[in-house]
Amino acid sequence: MNAPEIQRIISWLVDGARSAATPTDMMADVCNRMVEAGLPLWRVGVFIRTLHPDIFGRSFIWRPGTEVQVGSVDFDFLDSPEFIQSPLKMVFEEGIEVRRRIDDPASRRFPILDDMRAEGVTDYIAMPLPYLDGSTHATSWTTKRPGGFTDDDIAMLRAIVAPLARITEIISLRRTAAMLLDTYVGNRAGERILGGQIRRGHADTMQAVIWLSDLRGFTALSDRLPAETVVEILNHYFDCQVASIRGHGGEVLKFMGDGLLAVFPIDEYIGDANHVCAGVLEAARESRASVEALSFPVGDAVERFRFGVALHVGNILYGNIGGGNRLDFTCIGRAVNLAARLEKIAGRLGRTVVASEGFVGACDGGWSELGEFPIAGFSQAQRVYGLAEERPAGTA
Repeated sequence: MNAPEIQRIISWLVDGARSAATPTDMMADVCNRMVEAGLPLWRVGVFIRTLHPDIFGRSFIWRPGTEVQVGSVDFDFLDSPEFIQSPLKMVFEEGIEVRRRIDDPASRRFPILDDMRAEGVTDYIAMPLPYLDGSTHATSWTTKRPGGFTDDDIAMLRAIVAPLARITEIISLRRTAAMLLDTYVGNRAGERILGGQIRRGHADTMQAVIWLSDLRGFTALSDRLPAETVVEILNHYFDCQVASIRGHGGEVLKFMGDGLLAVFPIDEYIGDANHVCAGVLEAARESRASVEALSFPVGDAVERFRFGVALHVGNILYGNIGGGNRLDFTCIGRAVNLAARLEKIAGRLGRTVVASEGFVGACDGGWSELGEFPIAGFSQAQRVYGLAEERPAGTA
């Protein structure tokens, strides 16, 4: 084994693995360098727990001559036989090394090692990957060399794990920051914040379609159902919209009780407002169908739901607004105010989808004029349109 080369690998990791552009590049580089230094590696796994509402962790699997495979598992994985009967469970929960030579009868307690035996693996060791925040992640190392890993091999692996933990923690923190921002403020807003737009008052003007929706009858629903049930209903209800909004290029900025504010930036698209508005209208139709199909059992009854959405196109101010050191990345402006007023009109008219004259002018979707309405805070009445295919709620 080339000990000086192992030390160079350690120094490369400590220096930030600068030549590796991505986490998978780093994984491939470090494993290939270790093989070149004389470590007889066959399969290497790095398993990182994540701070994500749906994903428990991510895996990076290296084998010689192949690309690094990246996977993820949800929280149900923790209850699966695959995890419960895995050496990694002991690593995650107890923070200990688990080594098994494949010909050792004790390896039979771990079914995953049976698969490795079939591949010709002779030795397996799982090691904790301790982070500075106290959390424990994991690595696994296998070889096909007859007789397995030597004591020197194990010593070298242990020497690599500490700097590997530091570089993967840095990568994980960056990813966690991006993921949390994406989850809580949206992808575009998150990118801007990570890019340094964190000062109060830092905002840009952009043209966008504004989507403002709410759930009909939410106040009465909240009054007669337990709070926990209302939260579950809201989560299902928002699921009916978010996938369609994101699928058509929109970004959800806020959940406000039962209300949802989303924007569809126009300037970031190849094409014009007509193209964007057509996609927004399709998202509205998809959401309408999803909400209409939504049912929720409550006791002996089944709850059904309706919602309303107002669509408008205009210029908005998009950026940091707040007080003291508590900021919100949101949008404001006349166009947002008008969309909010239109959404209230939709409720009064029993309509699901209403749109402003500006939106209808950019989207030939089969509209009916519903009339001119005075709008609080606006000097002129506004024309409001509804889909010709819709009938107001309560009409035959």
